Amino acid sequence: MSSTDEIQFDLDQSIPQIADHCKLPASKVRPAAKLLDDGNTIPFIARYRKEATGGLDETALRAIDDAVDYFRELAERKTTILKTIAEQGKLDDALRKRIVDCRDKKELEDLYLPYKPKRRTRATIARQRGLEPLAAILRRQVNPGGSREAVLRPYVAPEKDVPDGEAALRGACDILAEEWADDAEIRTVAREAMSRGMLVAKVRKDWAGKPSKFEMYYDHREPLAKVPSHRYLAMRRGETEEVLRVAVEFDDQTAVRRLTGRLVTNPSFLFRPELVETVADCCQRLLFPSLEAALLAERKEAADEEAIQVFSQNLRELLLASPAGARVVMGIDPGFRTGCKVAVVDATGRFLDHATIYPTPPHNRTDEAAEVLLGLIDRHHVELIAIGTGTASRETDVFVAAMLQAGGRKLAKVSVNEAGASIYSASEVARAEFPELDVTVRGAISIARRLQDPLAELVKIDPKSIGVGQYQHDVNQAKLRKALDREVESCVNLVGVDVNTASVQLLSYLSGIGPKLAESVLHYRNKHGAFSSREELLHVPRLGGKAFQQSAGFLRVRGGPQPLDNSAVHPESYYVVEKMAEAAGVPARSLIGNTAVLRQLRPDPFIDDKVGLPTIEDILRELEKPGRDPRREFRVARFAEGINEISDLSDGMVLEGVVTNVTKFGAFVDIGVHQDGLIHISELDRRFVKDPAEIVAVGQIVHVKVLQVDVERKRIALSRKQVMGSGR
Repeated sequence: MSSTDEIQFDLDQSIPQIADHCKLPASKVRPAAKLLDDGNTIPFIARYRKEATGGLDETALRAIDDAVDYFRELAERKTTILKTIAEQGKLDDALRKRIVDCRDKKELEDLYLPYKPKRRTRATIARQRGLEPLAAILRRQVNPGGSREAVLRPYVAPEKDVPDGEAALRGACDILAEEWADDAEIRTVAREAMSRGMLVAKVRKDWAGKPSKFEMYYDHREPLAKVPSHRYLAMRRGETEEVLRVAVEFDDQTAVRRLTGRLVTNPSFLFRPELVETVADCCQRLLFPSLEAALLAERKEAADEEAIQVFSQNLRELLLASPAGARVVMGIDPGFRTGCKVAVVDATGRFLDHATIYPTPPHNRTDEAAEVLLGLIDRHHVELIAIGTGTASRETDVFVAAMLQAGGRKLAKVSVNEAGASIYSASEVARAEFPELDVTVRGAISIARRLQDPLAELVKIDPKSIGVGQYQHDVNQAKLRKALDREVESCVNLVGVDVNTASVQLLSYLSGIGPKLAESVLHYRNKHGAFSSREELLHVPRLGGKAFQQSAGFLRVRGGPQPLDNSAVHPESYYVVEKMAEAAGVPARSLIGNTAVLRQLRPDPFIDDKVGLPTIEDILRELEKPGRDPRREFRVARFAEGINEISDLSDGMVLEGVVTNVTKFGAFVDIGVHQDGLIHISELDRRFVKDPAEIVAVGQIVHVKVLQVDVERKRIALSRKQVMGSGR
């Protein structure tokens, strides 16, 4: 391969393609892409480089980052393909240009398909038998003169398993069928026909007449182009579990006739009947199965992206759930036979005490359990009780309510989603934190801490295990991991991190830090004591100027000599605050939180060659409410008394619940009966709802009406729209 066939990715030259791919102006894409290429993080660029990017948000920056990766990988793939084709001696200028100019991975693979090394096929066998010259005659469709027998006779070779002319003709047709099936233009024509087809699911014989969770798809068909992602992933799951068969149905006969007219062009050609048959063979044996697999793979990829987007949004809502804050919390991990594990943590999350109680069946030792809990409450001045949502949660909730009432204690009890708590309990992180404690006690501690600060506790768990996804085990795992890590990073940096209390896991997601630097920060803190300023971070081994620049604005240092260290104002802009204070005629410290003075300041006088209007406006907002928490105010959902099991429900009941998961087809709500109910998308709002995420979010408290209860199948149908405007 010549050096000209090596495609080097050039960021500057790729900006127009990236901008077009992201549907963003090149004037914004260029600086954003360069900032990303220079190692700046997405949260840092979105927050502190608004002037450069024209205010692009994290979503746009992620799209640019992904597009850069896409075109870099495309360039690498082009180089590999050009090299492979050149080694075959089949790379001409026209093909080289088509490959170099290609902007789409799927289109590139179609161009490469005829030259891609193949396993042993009927066509490769025919070529080995010397039938390529005969295939060339068929390809040209020009009568060579003489009879059929005369044309075929030179290719008869019994020693090569070509016993007669008809065998030679069949082999040559096999070569032609494979060529047509690999031709990019022919594939495009067939793809268009197939993409207008129907996606069909059928039950396999072994499952016919048997109940399963895939029953609704036993005889299902809908347009391939319109099938929703959640339905397609459900059908794919059914196929994986060997309950369903999924296929694409379309007007294949019309497609064959259309391709025949395109490929068989000489009506008087000696071998025209065989060519017509070859087109049909090409379509049914090679082209259509190949394209069906490709179309289903593309549909899977699109469904994955949508499912990952849903999971990411749900995860974000859960991570940004309202924190109860610095309060002493009792965490209870409910259970029946093994009892309820109880742990108390102080206002900083430090473990204080634990116990095991048996207030639920089969033990029912309620008096003893009440005595233990009341003792812990009084001894540690407990302010809130967090009850996990697992097995026996409602029974435990009822017991705790009765215990508090009988004991005259006015404490709020809160149901806390415990998804993933067991995974945390058995993890290396938990073992390192509490090596002397049983895994069940660690789970109760995690439940208590989740109430205090969901974000700080949930970052210790693999995001996939938090339980707010949609077919998360079926989607592309690498893409899922990347998306979820981005979401966690975004949430951590949005809220900010107290450098003197943060865990290594929380610090790991901080802009510019990562796991290794997080360990260095923690080691330095343990050795030298609490940080007194942001600037002191520069003393941490291996934490250089770049890491400090990326992380400093998201770190909080409380009680230090520089009050701005406990705000989102970046150290590089401290001088701006000094100028503001000078203009206002007050000390810089007095400017913080001084709304009356701040609102008299106009931003324009402080704009210079380093900071523009967006940054100045951000600084003024931050100075009004320094270190403000962007999360919602803490509020407790109240489950209905006496409604503990699905059998306690009846149609028409209006209940309060908490949204636990949002999908493309609706939202699941915990109403306190061990089984989440579903608000179908059609029952979310009085107006038409295109995306449930526009209406509800994970962690949101909602009022719902029970529409239908199926106790046997454990299904609860709920409505939100039917209680809207009812004063609830």
